[in-house]
Amino acid sequence: MAQVDCRLGAVDENIAEAERTVKEAAAEGADLVVFPELSVNGYALGTVEDSSLSANDPRLLALSRLGPDVVVGFHEDGRLRRFNAAVYLSDGEVVHVHRKLYLPNYLSWEERKHSSPGQAIRAFDTRLSRMATLICNDAWQPMLPWLAAHDGAEVMLVPTNSAEGLAPGSVDTAQYWSDLLLSIARLQQCWVVFVNRVGEESGARFWGGSRVLDPWGRVVAQAPVGESSLTVVDLDLTQVRRRRRELPLLQEARLGLVAREVQRLIAEGADS
Repeated sequence: MAQVDCRLGAVDENIAEAERTVKEAAAEGADLVVFPELSVNGYALGTVEDSSLSANDPRLLALSRLGPDVVVGFHEDGRLRRFNAAVYLSDGEVVHVHRKLYLPNYLSWEERKHSSPGQAIRAFDTRLSRMATLICNDAWQPMLPWLAAHDGAEVMLVPTNSAEGLAPGSVDTAQYWSDLLLSIARLQQCWVVFVNRVGEESGARFWGGSRVLDPWGRVVAQAPVGESSLTVVDLDLTQVRRRRRELPLLQEARLGLVAREVQRLIAEGADS
């Protein structure tokens, strides 16, 4: 878990810092390094010039030639549109790009002004395990972890920019995240890797507190609050299959039932 700060709009500087972090993780024997949401560009995108880049940018690809696989959050240049995205990189290649699906545009958040929503949630195979990525607010939508689990994900990667001070008194973000991550781990019976940013930017205080939960919902590692850190954690992936066998919550999905009821709601005028 690479719990880092970044400088708004300073892509080269942020990638250089990511390179130093990946090298440090490689020296500790890490197989995968996960960075926070938008760690390449910064969060307050509307206050600086466009700094978006492609998932195939050579500077990003180079991060995964240092040993470990890398997940890094960035503002993606999709030609016609921009996306809040996270790319999974391995040995200099793009394995998967997830584009944030649910962009908050209420209270003090204005993400829909600067990014378009993604259109798909997919689990994907890596050399380590089958995984899925949920960027920050995606994890607050209960159907997305469920869909990812039924697509075979054994590890949920949750790069995040969770801050205090954006909407004082409205939400205790740290407590919400604690409850939410516990729910995902227990109900989807998977490993959950939550990596939050630290530092201050445009009045927001990013609090860190990154953590890993096992398929029973136990917090097996936690980064400090409010300071940069690199935390290396061992994941025993056989525990996912063990937990899903002993308590088969996911065994009967009833996907046809879900599809019928969703289509009924759409037909009755719900958001499609």
